[in-house]
Formats: sequence, C-alpha cells, structure tokens
Amino acid sequence: MDEQTSNLKTLSRLMLRLLPVQILLSAVGAVNGIVSSFFANNFVGVDAMSAVGLYGPIGMLGSTISTILVGGSVILCGQYIGKNSKKDMDDIFSLNIVLSVLTALVMMGLFAVIGLFDLSDFITTDSAVKPIFNRYLLGQAAGMIPMMLGNSASSFLSLENKGKRTMTASIIYIVINIILNYVFVQLLKMEALGLALASSLGMWVFFGVQAEYFISGKSSFHIRLKGLPWRDMFAIIKIGLPGAVCYLYMTLRGIIVNKLLEVHVGTVGVSAFATVNNLLGLAWSIPAGMLSVSRLIISVSVGEEDRKTLTDVMKVMFTRYLPIMCVAVAGMILCAVPFTRIFYRDASESVYTMTVSGFRILPLCMPFALILNHFTCYCEASGRQWFVHIEGFLNGVACVAGFTALLIPYFGMDSAYIANVLNGVVTVLVTVVFSWISNRHFPGNMEEYMVIPEDFGASEEERLDYSVESMNDVIKVSEKIGEFCLEKGMDKRTAYMAGLAMEEMAGNVVEHGFTKDEKKHTIDIRVVKKGDDLIMRVKDDCRSFDPTKRIRTSDEGDLSSNIGIRLVLKAAKDVQYQNILGLNVLTMKV
Repeated sequence: MDEQTSNLKTLSRLMLRLLPVQILLSAVGAVNGIVSSFFANNFVGVDAMSAVGLYGPIGMLGSTISTILVGGSVILCGQYIGKNSKKDMDDIFSLNIVLSVLTALVMMGLFAVIGLFDLSDFITTDSAVKPIFNRYLLGQAAGMIPMMLGNSASSFLSLENKGKRTMTASIIYIVINIILNYVFVQLLKMEALGLALASSLGMWVFFGVQAEYFISGKSSFHIRLKGLPWRDMFAIIKIGLPGAVCYLYMTLRGIIVNKLLEVHVGTVGVSAFATVNNLLGLAWSIPAGMLSVSRLIISVSVGEEDRKTLTDVMKVMFTRYLPIMCVAVAGMILCAVPFTRIFYRDASESVYTMTVSGFRILPLCMPFALILNHFTCYCEASGRQWFVHIEGFLNGVACVAGFTALLIPYFGMDSAYIANVLNGVVTVLVTVVFSWISNRHFPGNMEEYMVIPEDFGASEEERLDYSVESMNDVIKVSEKIGEFCLEKGMDKRTAYMAGLAMEEMAGNVVEHGFTKDEKKHTIDIRVVKKGDDLIMRVKDDCRSFDPTKRIRTSDEGDLSSNIGIRLVLKAAKDVQYQNILGLNVLTMKV
C-alpha cells in the first residue's frame, strides 16, 4: 500500500468514526420538528401545522446567528489548535459563550414582543393561524439560550473527541421532548404553546448535560471572562458570516416560498411543505453531520497548512459520504407513502397528495447540497469569502425562490419541490465553472477543483509524507528523513538526530500503541523544511498518549526511565502534543 492510499484510509476511518455523533447532533432539531408535526397534526389541527411551518424561516434566523458564532469560533480554534496556541483557544471559546448568551437574550425579547403584542403581520395575516403562531413564538423564546449554547458546546466537544456526551444529551433530549409534548399538548391541551415549550424545556436539558463537562474542569477549553478579546468578535463574524449567510438567505427564501404557496395553493400547501421539510430534516442531518466532521478537519488542516489532508477530505466526501447519501435518498423516495401516513391518513385530501409528492422529489437535492457545502466550507476556512457569498445567494434564495415563482403557475405545489432540485444542479455547476475559470483550464485533480493556492503550505519538494504500519516502516522512514535533511542542505548531525527522534517516537507508537487493541492502526508522518527548522509531525489513531506528560510525571531521579523520550525532548528545539478529534498529534521542531 503506498503512502497516499494509507493516509487516505486513515482519514476515511476517522471521518466515518466521527460521523454518527455529528448526524445525531444534527438530528436533534429534526426530531423536534417531527415530534411537533406529529402532535400538531394529530392533536391540534392543520392550522397548528401551518404555524409550525411559518415559524421555520424565523427559527432559521436563530440558526443563522448561531452558525456565524459557532462556525467562526470553531474555525479560529481549529487554526489555533494547529498552531498550538492554548491561550488564544480559551479566549475564542470564552468570547463565543458570551456572544451566544447576549444574542439569545436579544432574540428572546424580540419574540416576546412580537407574540404578546400581535406584531406578526409580516409573517401571516390569516386570522385563524396568526394567534396560534403568536403563542408558538412565545414558547420558542424560552429555548433561545440553550439552543445557542448547546450548538456551541456540541462543536467544542467534538474538537475534544467527546462526541459521546453530545450523543447522550441528544438521546435524553429526544425522550424529554416526546414526554413533554404528550403532557403539554395531549393531556393539558396547551396546543401551540405546549408544542413550543416542550421543545424549549428539552433544549435546557440537552445543554445541561453538555455543560457539566465544561463546568467540571475536565475540558481543555476554559472560560476566561476577564480581558475578553472583543476585537476578535469581528474575526469570528467575518469567518462565520459567509457560511451562515445562506441561512439568512434561506430565511428570506422561506418567507417568499410560503407567500407564493399561500397565494397560489393555499395554507394547505404551507402545511404540506412544512410536513415534508420537518420529516426530511431528519434526513438532512446526514449531510449536515458529514459537513460538521469535515469542517473540523478542514479548519485544523488550514491552521497546519496541510494541503494533502484538505484534498483527502474532499476525496472521502466523494468516495464514502456521497454514496451513503445517495442510498439514503433512494430509501426516502421509496418510503414516500408510509412517511406521509404518519401525519395524514386520508388519501383523498389534497394535503396528502402534496406531501407524497414532496417526499418523492425533494430528497433529490441532497447529494448536490453535500458537494456544494463541502466546497463552500473550504472556501470559508481559507478566506475566499466572496465566492461563499455568491453561492450563498444562489443557493439560499435566488434559485429556489426564482424557480418556484417561474414554475408555480404550471406545476402548482410541485414547483417548490422541483425548484430545490434545480437549485442543487445550478450551484454545483457554478462551483465547477469557478474552478475552470480560476485554473484557466478544466480542473484535472482535486487541488485544482479546490483552487488551492500554490504558496499554501509546503510544496512537494519541501515536504516528506510517509505512512508507518510496522517496525520495518519505522526504520525506513528514519532513513528517508536523514536523506531528506541532507538533500535540503542540513548538516549531518541534524539529519542524524531527526532520523533518531522519529525512529524513537514512531517506534514507541508501533510497540505500545498498535498492541493495545485488535484494531488496525497507521501512523501518518509529515516532515517539512521551513526556514532553518525541520518540523516533524507524527499522527496516529491509537489510544491517547502524551509523551511530554509521561516525562513530567515520571520519577525524575530514575534517568533510565523513558530514556528514548528524554533524549528526543533534549535534542529537539520544541515538542508539542495534542489530541485532535481522537488522533494523537506530536509535533517536533529540530
């Protein structure tokens, strides 16, 4: 197996291992929508379902702000992790928490004012739906703080490879949400207010389970309220805004499409569209979870200037994630009728027919969205914000709203579904055209599709990539590093010490890490000549082991203990260890 194939397989295993937790996290909001739809349709009425659908664009506004703060903060923290800057990590984490709370308080106030003083005319003027919507909005206000903080906590827990806690919190939330909906809606007859309160109180439990980890002091991230770096707020917004602008556009798109359906189809169309979107929200958690995993790895890779991992992330997306997504889409289309019967039983009703049609058409846009969002995420992390804005506008509002307006006189309700599929086709084609224009020829490999700058990271001539799967590989890579150093004009002593240091550290992983379990492991080694320094990175997927901590906690009087590690630490200018996304990452500067 060559080095490139081995590195790709290691990354593929990592991305597939992280995927279930991120999908479950993304599914939390979707489950809330499904539960709300079920109780609204079966215990309150179609008007309540219309209110839930009309809240969609408003809820998207909250998601927009949350995505700005979380996206910008996680990308910045990922870059600081790649640079081993602990203080900057804590500063961004703390600023994110404060900004999330302040934003949630403002949104709570706005929702309360709109709901209490009947100011929702800009959403609907339907006399039957409007008062139901106002009460639903009041209940949602109570969940703004845990929603904002819960989204942030989930991302930071993922950076620390603590996804199991998020998974636990998600399962508890789902159970609590169902129980509270049963109590508030079916037993206490609180109708729309009960639907929203069940979701809001469930979010408090969800966030509480996550918060315990940070409050206990176990986290690598610590809140430092004194001397908050408020100047970094603009950096967070600048980085996070392009990726979140699409949600802002989607808010506008939702309002426009709802109005078009209300005028041309009636409120029954809004109900059908909301039902399809709420249940498919569970399916959207698949590409959303995939993107969350990729975003974490992309942000760290940008900080490390690791162009190979960046292209490998995209390769895994095409070869692993996309096939999974296509199978899921086929399953959803085949289950269109059973899905519809969860909410509507009478096949003679127009809402039933519209909903079945939605389940058969709308899922087709998901594979396109997966591709687009991955390329947009890379552009967001690498500072290519103008392209993110263009795609955000096309994907968020122009294509869907435009195609719906053009098609609705001819296709009625189906126009809203078809427009989403056409949107996916157009936006992916725009990505290919952008690469074509930037390269001045049709892209021939992943680096050209991504338009990675030539001066990003170390060139192939200035770096050495190698994969280790056995002790024989350790000896080979040690020799290769010595040869690499001499080729780059470094003295023989430095070449010898660099090879010796790698032989000791990589050999230690093979001898002790590979034998701790029955799994197949690989060590990915990267050596870069940067100025007068040689930077060597050892990355493995074995159990956590910090060699620098082992020396600090060992018996200082016993010099024979861990002698190999002691020699490496003494010979190297700097040695840093991190556990990133469940991977041991040791960086040595010689």
